[in-house]
Amino acid sequence: MDLAWLEHSQYFAALAVGFFGGVHCLGMCGGLISALSFTQQAKMPKVKTHRLPILLAYNLGRVTSYALAGALAGALGASFLSLTGLQTAQHILAFFAALFMLALGLYLAGIWQDVAQLERFGSGFWRKLEPLSRRFIPIRTPWQAFPFGMIWGWLPCGLVYTILIWSLSAGSAWQGLLLMLAFGIGTLPNLLLIGVAANRLTQFSRQPAVRLGAGLMVCAFGLMMLWRLTLNF
Repeated sequence: MDLAWLEHSQYFAALAVGFFGGVHCLGMCGGLISALSFTQQAKMPKVKTHRLPILLAYNLGRVTSYALAGALAGALGASFLSLTGLQTAQHILAFFAALFMLALGLYLAGIWQDVAQLERFGSGFWRKLEPLSRRFIPIRTPWQAFPFGMIWGWLPCGLVYTILIWSLSAGSAWQGLLLMLAFGIGTLPNLLLIGVAANRLTQFSRQPAVRLGAGLMVCAFGLMMLWRLTLNF
């Protein structure tokens, strides 16, 4: 059973899922990043401000946390693979990842909302972690924004958790890291643009046609994963 297709296509797929799933990111983080964009003007109205370095540092911190989480998931999956038959176990993990990808697509499309239940698993951890981020508020420099973004990278999110489940089947800590890194990079265009055109993008993202299109695109990746897995059995 040849799994080479996973190694060559999974990173591009994760990148695309991050981009098209950015509709969900707009709802989760849009208000926060908009606040980051204008916090300096509110706190220091007489000082010339530069919003882009703040936004870049925040998102770099967020993506760094995604990559670390992917490495942990990949290492966990690799440990599981080492205890059983490599190819069979990797196919099983990839199969469940594909199912979660389909569920995520339906969630983004507004068709099936139960994926949001995944966010409950991290709610307890987040309640303990979130207060640490308040130490960096108000954010006036990129050096404050980066650790703030790292903390908020652990915000419970069904979209992130689904890609983490996918990372379990990556095969190693390094591959899991790259998978989540690709996903995080894919989310950047949407979240960086929020700081520039928050209101317009938020209104755009709430349109049913946009949500449906993004969800169906993610579903297509899930179906592709299932189809290619069946070819290798």
